[in-house]
Amino acid sequence: MSAFVDEAQVHVKGGDGGAGSVSFRREAHVAKGGPDGGDGGDGGDVWLVSDRNVSSLYGFRDHPHRRAGSGTHGMGKARHGRAGADLEVSVPEGTVVRDAAGAVIADLATEGERWLAARGGQGGRGNARFLSNRRRAPAFAEQAEMGEERWLDLELKLMADVALVGFPNAGKSTLISRVSAAKPKIADYPFTTLEPNLGVVRFDEHEFVLADIPGLIEGASEGRGLGHRFLRHIERSRALVVLLDLAAADGRSPAAQEEILIEELRRYEPELAARPRLVVGSKADAAAPDVVWDGDRVSALTGDGLRPLLGAMARLVDEARAQLPRPARFVVHRPEPAGVAVQRDTDGSWIVLGRAAARAVALSDLTIPEALAYAQGRLKSLGVDRALSRAGARSGDRVRVGGFDFEYEPDELPGSRIGT
Repeated sequence: MSAFVDEAQVHVKGGDGGAGSVSFRREAHVAKGGPDGGDGGDGGDVWLVSDRNVSSLYGFRDHPHRRAGSGTHGMGKARHGRAGADLEVSVPEGTVVRDAAGAVIADLATEGERWLAARGGQGGRGNARFLSNRRRAPAFAEQAEMGEERWLDLELKLMADVALVGFPNAGKSTLISRVSAAKPKIADYPFTTLEPNLGVVRFDEHEFVLADIPGLIEGASEGRGLGHRFLRHIERSRALVVLLDLAAADGRSPAAQEEILIEELRRYEPELAARPRLVVGSKADAAAPDVVWDGDRVSALTGDGLRPLLGAMARLVDEARAQLPRPARFVVHRPEPAGVAVQRDTDGSWIVLGRAAARAVALSDLTIPEALAYAQGRLKSLGVDRALSRAGARSGDRVRVGGFDFEYEPDELPGSRIGT
């Protein structure tokens, strides 16, 4: 069974936060101890990290779930919960991340790039945090925040300096096996190669990565013959080597092969057709005497023409590398959502969106007058009442914040009735 996988799904789950503790000092000779409930620990984050030592997405095929550690709950005597451990998930260089709608949300193209895939839940504050001159004995704390979770689509686009492009059975696999340590399957029938192969080529003082791309067919740009799956591996290559079969079984001339291949590249991605390339006739040892081809010829079987080809590849790679800026290692963060927003639901109720608003009502017991007063003041300071008023909310309308339902009353939010 093949170990190369270039498409996979992953389910990422940030760690849950720990709940804050409600506790009061209980010691000998202390009649009325103050609040000493500790905070819950934060949940860990899930990061996707590009790693050049990972070659495919095989590890996600049968085990797609990745979860960070959860924080522990706070305890009495001001003991705070332990934070959950972050989880770093290694993916190959060139991994593109898409959301459920198919939109690209991260492109981990170079070694060391990181992307925050699932944020861990924030730990709740213990009742000691709510002590004030007006609240001398707060009997409530914040609940734990759940970690984010979602499904992501992963797609690998190989990183190579040179990609071999040609029709099936054009000799690409034989060539890469002769000039590198790659050992692809080689046989005398089309579509022997069904997955890309990478090989490191060392020629004199030069070193570059060569990719053997499965053979293209006419119509590959429209998806025929798994064309899109094969063509996307060419996208990141700095240069191309187009191999034309001088002994094509179907009798197609080298010129016709070149025209079709370049047109398929152009239709898939116009920039590919303009990328630096070499056009070489392969299988020179088996070519018919009357075959018409004035360009360079090579035979991977006998080795004829390989050194000049490798020299030309090396020069092409050097030129392409010189034109590209040196990639810097950097960290990619997802932007932190800020503020609150209000939207109307289909049933006529109002939904308040925003992490800060959800945390304002995530208290251990909103039936406690002090807790309710705190939630009201916090939502007001966040501007929730103004946002609802501007949106057209009226007295008695149903408002949902986090996991709670409230009855809207102007100048008093939440209202007197609370549901869950």
